[in-house]
Amino acid sequence: MHVVVFLCQVTVCIKKQLACGFTVHEQTCKVAVKKEDLQKYHGKDTWFQLQPVSADSEVQGKVHLELRLSEVITDSGVISHKLATRVLECQGLPIVNGQCDPYAAVSLLGPSRSEAKKTKVKRKTNNPQFEEVFYFEVTRPLSYTKRQFDVEEEDVDKLALRVDLWNASNLKFGDEFLGGVRVPLRVLGQAGVHDAWYFLQPRENGGKSVKVDELGSLRLNIVYTEDHVFPSEHYTPLRDLLLHSANVEPVSASTAHTLGEVCREKQEAAIPLVRLFLHYGKIVPFISAIAHAEINRTQDPNTIFRGNSLTSKCIDETMKLAGMHYLQVTLKPIIDEICTEHKPCEIDPVKLKESENLETNRENLRHYVDRIFNVITTSGVRCPTVMCDIFFSLRESAATRFQVDQDVRYTAVSSFIFLRFFAPAILSPNLFHLRPHHPDPATSRTLTLISKTIQTLGSLAKSKSANFKESYMAAFYDYFNEQKYADAVKNFLDLISTSGKWDQKSIETPIMLKEGFMIKRAQGRNRFGMKNFKKRWFRLTNHEFTYHRTKGEGALCSIPIENILAVERLEEESFKMKNMFQVIQPERALYIQANNCVEARDWIDILTKVSQCNRKRLSTYHPSAYLNGHWLCCKLSADTAPGCTPCTGGLPANIQLDVDGDRETERIYSLFSTYMTKLIKMQEACGSKSVYDGPEQEEYSTFVIDDPQETYKTLKQIISAVQTLEQQHTKYKRDKFKKTKIGSQEHPIGDKSFQCYIRQQSESSTYSI
Repeated sequence: MHVVVFLCQVTVCIKKQLACGFTVHEQTCKVAVKKEDLQKYHGKDTWFQLQPVSADSEVQGKVHLELRLSEVITDSGVISHKLATRVLECQGLPIVNGQCDPYAAVSLLGPSRSEAKKTKVKRKTNNPQFEEVFYFEVTRPLSYTKRQFDVEEEDVDKLALRVDLWNASNLKFGDEFLGGVRVPLRVLGQAGVHDAWYFLQPRENGGKSVKVDELGSLRLNIVYTEDHVFPSEHYTPLRDLLLHSANVEPVSASTAHTLGEVCREKQEAAIPLVRLFLHYGKIVPFISAIAHAEINRTQDPNTIFRGNSLTSKCIDETMKLAGMHYLQVTLKPIIDEICTEHKPCEIDPVKLKESENLETNRENLRHYVDRIFNVITTSGVRCPTVMCDIFFSLRESAATRFQVDQDVRYTAVSSFIFLRFFAPAILSPNLFHLRPHHPDPATSRTLTLISKTIQTLGSLAKSKSANFKESYMAAFYDYFNEQKYADAVKNFLDLISTSGKWDQKSIETPIMLKEGFMIKRAQGRNRFGMKNFKKRWFRLTNHEFTYHRTKGEGALCSIPIENILAVERLEEESFKMKNMFQVIQPERALYIQANNCVEARDWIDILTKVSQCNRKRLSTYHPSAYLNGHWLCCKLSADTAPGCTPCTGGLPANIQLDVDGDRETERIYSLFSTYMTKLIKMQEACGSKSVYDGPEQEEYSTFVIDDPQETYKTLKQIISAVQTLEQQHTKYKRDKFKKTKIGSQEHPIGDKSFQCYIRQQSESSTYSI
């Protein structure tokens, strides 16, 4: 078993006016919540009092100590006792100003003594190994006799060992405090030996006294989970139910859909579901199934995917995970430029500064919008396959459901790729890892205006100017009220909603992706000659790659997309011609010359995109042509000889994610366990709906139940799987409690666990006796 802890803080609101970084009157503040208290605040908006921050209170790490009390007979025959304190090691000490050179100061504290000793400094490590022993003489009362071997309790209570960790600094301000621990000697007990790990604690009264109520408050919404993940076989029943969801008819009766029904927020269910289905390669059929069901329930094509449904949340989460690299390569360069240049782009006359010119600002903004629009609409070849397959499913379902609306096949896709993917990333680049920090107010305003415009361009609305409440935005949008923008959006949406799976081609309508004149070499010719090169009209759809004598004529040759094994550049030396590339097929390669290098790159990218899921794609190829009986690159004579150079690979067919499937299943179990009362209520709703044909009871109206009997069957299986895991968790916690040794490296002694340690030691001693 392994434990995964996740802590997230969202929704920040400040009661008092605070400067950036929560600094009030040059006093840096913090909110500190102990780990054991986090569960109390889970999912709740809570006001926390701000506390002052001081170096003495910001500690971390743990220390390993060994204490041994021994009886010593001196030369004069007098019996005395010495305390041997061994400082073994520390772990996880904080790094101060980029360095950590720790040492330990050991003191024996009592009413009339304070002896201090130091270890050697350990350079450049925050996990120092000290292995040093210090001896302290322990004073005995006059009533001491040899029969009393153990130290009398009233004397022990007066003594304590103090170990402080310091960072040896060369600065004039002195050494920095890293943390400390105070150990009462009564922990020695009858055995006179104590070996334990301790959490380092802040220094007592280390900071200056500040009136806490003067610092203000901070409102946090804390989401905290701590998952105890079992070995994989424990999750088989629940995992199988989840992964079978796409095959359940109707999908509303499936386990995954049921999770979305009982969770308070759809996002709660979407995050682990998407990660689990991505991990097992089943995300496309699952999202296709729930999207198809939602589209069939939608009455108006203009409201398609408008709500925060399980479908929309799952697609959002998939795009965040699978599309993050795509977003980086597409938007990051231009976003970086906008944030660096700081060009004025305010077009609201009311907000315009005196030094700014409205027309200049409009031109700056138009320039940015045009550039971002172009990088987006030409990025289709880089869109991850899993996103393309999902968009294909959305497009086909929407077009089938609303056959009269010709644009619904586009709006179903654009509502995600523009509205929920590109527009939010432009608006808040820091949330999508495009920028390290939130932009300054002026740049943020520029990005807001760009995001609004891009969102409207991508929506393909009939009357786009009417989409803006602000008159200045409607006027600015007139710049883009041209057909070329709508055509570019449609071409982009066509490309990214093309499925790479050949079992879909039979139902998919052919989409024209690219066409134009290029020069090709006649296929099957072995001799070199210019007469072998012909100018032809090339046409690429998501089904086939063809060339024609001229535009509009019948195809002279048709290459099915599934027959394209690789698309690579051809070395110039082959035919002494530039801008050439090859489309490699099972029998031969088609050599083509583009008009320029940019066009050659575009053709290579788009051909690679549509063929990247072909099952027989090559891993090696010949970078030069086969002429006069041999390959020019490797000189092999067989025209069927394997390639001599690794294929460039083009674009990644999919995104590989580091997902722990068992951890996600555990998370889903935790959600089902949390919402068990709703599962039972949903069972009751199934029974009510099966028996009564009249109107549903109001308390059951929130559930989507298309087939009461199938849904009831699924709910019974879910509850059984959850209860089995619940029993395993109970047994694990019980066994863990029995095996937990307070003071071990895994469970160091802290503020609240010291009394538990004393009690545990006492119970252990009693058991031994």
